[in-house]
Amino acid sequence: MAQVKARQLRDKSVGELRQQEIDLRDQIFKLRFQKATGQAENPQRIVLVKKELARVLTVIREKSAAGG
Repeated sequence: MAQVKARQLRDKSVGELRQQEIDLRDQIFKLRFQKATGQAENPQRIVLVKKELARVLTVIREKSAAGG
């Protein structure tokens, strides 16, 4: 999974960002489940997905603050 820069996220609409947030949260859940069952191929991937989620949430907050 290639990392997405905040600059690229800012080009998306809030709706797209919310969908990406849902997808990332689901991905984190699945990765944590794999780690708990000992099936995780790359445990470091959880950290990368969490950082990606943080970027998405930051951009959502920026857009919300600017709009409201």
